[in-house]
Amino acid sequence: MADLFFARALLPSGWARDVRIGVDVGRIASIEIGAPARPGDERHAIGIPGMPNLHSHAFQRGMAGLAEIRGATADSFWTWREVMYRFVGRMTPDDIEAVAAQAYVEMLEAGFTRVGEFHYIHHDVSGAPYGNLAELGERIAAATATSGIGLTLLPVFYAHAGFGGQTPNEGQRRFINDIDGYARLLDASRRAVADLPGAVVGVAPHSLRAAMPDELTAVVDLGKEGPIHIHIAEQAREVDDCMAWSGQRPIDWLMDHAEVDRRWCLIHATHATPNEIRRMALGGAVAGLCPVTEANLGDGTFSAPDFIGQGGTFGIGTDSNVLIGVSDELRQLEYSQRLARQMRNAVTSEATPSTGRTLFDHALKGGAQALGVAAVGLVEGASADIVALDHDNAALAARAGDAILDSWIFAARRSAVDAVWVRGRKLVQDGRHHAGEAIAQRFHATLQRLLRQ
Repeated sequence: MADLFFARALLPSGWARDVRIGVDVGRIASIEIGAPARPGDERHAIGIPGMPNLHSHAFQRGMAGLAEIRGATADSFWTWREVMYRFVGRMTPDDIEAVAAQAYVEMLEAGFTRVGEFHYIHHDVSGAPYGNLAELGERIAAATATSGIGLTLLPVFYAHAGFGGQTPNEGQRRFINDIDGYARLLDASRRAVADLPGAVVGVAPHSLRAAMPDELTAVVDLGKEGPIHIHIAEQAREVDDCMAWSGQRPIDWLMDHAEVDRRWCLIHATHATPNEIRRMALGGAVAGLCPVTEANLGDGTFSAPDFIGQGGTFGIGTDSNVLIGVSDELRQLEYSQRLARQMRNAVTSEATPSTGRTLFDHALKGGAQALGVAAVGLVEGASADIVALDHDNAALAARAGDAILDSWIFAARRSAVDAVWVRGRKLVQDGRHHAGEAIAQRFHATLQRLLRQ
């Protein structure tokens, strides 16, 4: 049992003063409001819920910055992908574990407390399955155990290079499975995380271009009641190719051919029409937005205000992990809307006038739903995933209430995250992960060797 005291804390009902949180066996056992601190309490100024990161490709942290060189043709997602294929084509299981651990440490230091790992590297460098089908899933589990971040593992089904069942290319050799192989992989993945407290396993058909309709149905059935994540409508070319294949846009096709409900997370959904946005919101699916990566890749901008206006909810992810930060993703999301609409405070409404609070609340709710977490936030019974912000950060000077979130997201020059707990275990103090130095040393050694090849 541990007791934390916050001078101010963000509860589901709003900001409260003098909040004592009791933690027992990894969960929030009690919350007292307006209570004085007691001897032995660990005291902090500002407490907020830990944020879910609903979409990560952890291994890509190792190649961050390596694709920022212009090629011979106009660069796009599709040219970036070739850099990714070359990088992943040489990684060993040890490499993947080392890079993932570094990414997860950075997530924790940024205020993320659970990650949805969209895990699509399954085979060895030749494309042959490992003797242990979940070898690389076990490495992801090991990286989360080392870092302490919560895990929703999303093994990816990937069978084709394009719409209509196109033959996979050489760069995709480490990703490919048929349905029988994927079913075995999924069973092995569930065993791989069985000893991780609070771990969840979902399914992830990579995209409509990588799974044929019958395969999509089979993957969803294998997922039982767990989360279902899929990349969709990320790129304009993807929309055009889907139209050529099916006569429909990707989101419309999915809505017509699958029972899209609250279990689903539609990653990116960048090129969604107003009607598709309406259908997503009505179905209850989460829009999985990764604004920093979407900007880095030149994907485009999802119309978040329209989705929110239709009653939809979104979560945020770090995707390619080119830059990892809760405030970075939320700020980029809002700024992309401002640029597209030539207005300020684009995601707000009269009911929720604070941009920071609107962004934070939606991302918290949507992220938890997408990652299969039943209870979230500073509430009794929820996992004790808590972030303390540094009241000495210049951006938070004299701030109170929602101005804390507004200033953290839009005005903090350096990270305002002071401490982080996951399931009640303190992992970050003074902004640094307790094992960050050793994990960083392993990461640096791994990259030194990988980039010399």
